[in-house]
Amino acid sequence: MPAPLPVRDGVGPTRLRVPTSGPWTTIAEFVVTTFDHLAVDALHERFDAGEFVDGAGVPIDRDTPLGAHRFIWYYRQLPAEQPVPFREEVLHVDDDLVVVDKPHFLPTTPGGRYLQESALVRLRIRLDNPDLTPIHRLDRPTAGLVMFSARPATRGAYQSLFEKRKVTKTYEAISARPAGWSCSEVPPRFADPITYRNHIRAVRGELRVHVDNSQEPNSETLIEVRDVGTSAAGRTVVHSILSPRSGRMHQLRVHLAAVDLGILGDRWYPNLLPEQPDDHALPLQLLARELAFTDPLSGRPRRFVTRRTLSEAIVAHA
Repeated sequence: MPAPLPVRDGVGPTRLRVPTSGPWTTIAEFVVTTFDHLAVDALHERFDAGEFVDGAGVPIDRDTPLGAHRFIWYYRQLPAEQPVPFREEVLHVDDDLVVVDKPHFLPTTPGGRYLQESALVRLRIRLDNPDLTPIHRLDRPTAGLVMFSARPATRGAYQSLFEKRKVTKTYEAISARPAGWSCSEVPPRFADPITYRNHIRAVRGELRVHVDNSQEPNSETLIEVRDVGTSAAGRTVVHSILSPRSGRMHQLRVHLAAVDLGILGDRWYPNLLPEQPDDHALPLQLLARELAFTDPLSGRPRRFVTRRTLSEAIVAHA
């Protein structure tokens, strides 16, 4: 469904589904209830200013009855947004594709308490291209490669690469050395790469995914433990290369935690820790290192490699 409003300051309009019936007389009453964390007067002022529109871009006033429109559009606003003090690096730009090296802590797209401070909005402004759209996403704590479509005409061709699993993705991770492991040798279990599978299900409104071992696996990762050693901070750590063969939410974090190699800096897996401000001294030690595919337009092989490194990478051995 095309949006009736243009991208503004790098931010596209948000679509909200409106119920056809319920305890609300007007659409404005529904909006006030939905956004009960916002001041009623402020929302009414936005209706009066014509900031909520229908599918044709026509402003909706406060008295528009419930059921008059199935969807409304508006621009999301944040009263105050904390700057993310890390910059994305643009690695490649052409008429169809943009590839960036995303830093830790920067979300790929707007969400939650982040709007302007997202890779998408920053890039739309920086490259003066309101048509930029992510072809895939990385979690906010994860750093590394993200691809964006530069124009709608060829977007589907690149999106289909991910849908058909024709993109080879390689990640690397640093984990704390599990109890019982040698300080210098990889145990026999990981002498060769292992394939880990399980069934992962995202639940709306919940931070973490659910693992359901009673169902057939829908996620798969090849885990190659490369090394054990000491990081610059003096931690004894494990370095792994990960090749996901599916793209489930939090898949790599869940799979490493399941084999006792929970990623350093991960406050969600294996255990959900209390919320606290971002620790810039120890970002999640997960990096999207490489993307490789056959370009759907030219038929030529393409390969992109991150320029970033993980802060807890091994620098010495016992």
